[in-house]
Order: sequence, then C-alpha cells, then structure tokens
Amino acid sequence: MKTAEKKIPKKPVIAVAQIRYFDTAESHNVAKIKHFITAAAKSGADIICFPESCVHKYDILKLDNDLVREICLSCKENNIWAIVTDTFESNGVSYKMSLLINRKGVIKGNYKKINLYDDYTKKGKKTFVFKTDFAKIGIAICWDLAFPEVFSKMKKAGAEIIFCPSYWCYEYTAHHKDHKKREKKLLKSLVLSRAFENLCFVVLANPVLHKPGLVPYSAISCPHYIMKEISDKEGLIVKRINLGEIKKFEELYPNKKPIK
Repeated sequence: MKTAEKKIPKKPVIAVAQIRYFDTAESHNVAKIKHFITAAAKSGADIICFPESCVHKYDILKLDNDLVREICLSCKENNIWAIVTDTFESNGVSYKMSLLINRKGVIKGNYKKINLYDDYTKKGKKTFVFKTDFAKIGIAICWDLAFPEVFSKMKKAGAEIIFCPSYWCYEYTAHHKDHKKREKKLLKSLVLSRAFENLCFVVLANPVLHKPGLVPYSAISCPHYIMKEISDKEGLIVKRINLGEIKKFEELYPNKKPIK
C-alpha cells in the first residue's frame, strides 16, 4: 500500500521594484519597467510588483495602449508575472487600476482602487483573489492599506499574498516634527498589521521621487516581521517566501479570524 506523499509547500520568489520616476526625457517609465522585469527574472522571481502611477507621467492609458503591450511582451520574454498600476480607462471611465500580467504576457485580471485619496477617478467596488501558478494573490492600492476590511475580504477568499502598489504621501499637518521619519514608521506598522491580522504575506511597493511628502519605502512582510525592505533609494528587493508558514500561523492562532 502506497503512503500518501507529503505535499511540499510552494516557495515563490517575490520581487519589488522601488523605481525612480521620470528621471529621463521620456514621459513614461516603460524602459525602466522592462529593465527591472528582466532583473527580477534573472533573480528567479515569479512576480514583480511596481509602485502606483508607474507607467506614464501625464496620460490616462487604455488597456490596449502600446506601452502596456511593451510591458506585457517583456513579461512573456522573461517568463514572469507583473503588477503595474496607473490611471487606466475602462469602458470610457478612468480608474486607478492595477493590471496583473502573467508569464505569457496576458492581462489576467485587474483591480480598481476602492479607497480614493485625492484621486480624480471613479472608485472601484470589488476585491479579487487571483489564482496564479505560484499562489493565490490579492491586490490593494495605496490608501486601501489603511482599511483592514479590504484585506480581510481577500483573506476570506483565500489570498496568501496581498500586493499593495502605492504612492504614499503624508500630510504635513499630521506631524509637528520628524515628518518623514514618523510617517515611515506608520507605513511600516500598517504593512505588518495587515499581515498579522490576516496571517498572510503583504508586499508594499512605493516609488522614489523628489516630491514633498512622498515616502520611498517598500517591503515584503510575513505576519511576524518585515522580511525585506528598501528605503530612500531606487532598487530591487527579492525574497523567497514559504506559503506553508500560513498554515503554521493559523494553527498557532486557531481562534484568529479575519476582521468582518
């Protein structure tokens, strides 16, 4: 009689690109996005997440735009998933939207930002969990990070990793001193809190830009600690995670349930 084989937990490799925005004469970041896609693939990453508003400096793009096609082709050439976020037009309406692109260069889904913050776009209404070849993933965008229920809905739907492309800025009136330092601590605590509340992995991606109030901090977090982070500079962080740890945490905290 054959014994059942022990199921080996998936250990996907996650990449986050904290890129510097619009530091060339181009009005878009596509060349840089493609560069980081290639770099992430060479590092063995299964997916790379870019920050919010990462594609074009001015334009609202359609999903079949040539720039989007270039990014999709790069994913196909490098056999990697990617999340890119900007203001996209869908059915004549503008949304702050994340596109999930698969290894074949096909847009497999999108998420429209629900909790807007000075965004002149229409708000989204639904959260989604996408089944990939390495994990079940969810996507939130920037200010969504401050709303636990967004993450809870995705956890309940089976999300193992939740990505949060961001363009995180702070209000100067919120801090009377040490503005950037304090906001970075707040941002870090939000990432870790969402991971612990839901016993999942949370991935944050922010840009680097010479803009007052912007916090260039990105991180990959498990429920108990920040696994990898980058701050105040352009760069790529890559981390292998063990999805089997989710079950371990759920057994460790058996009465812990996602927030309703």
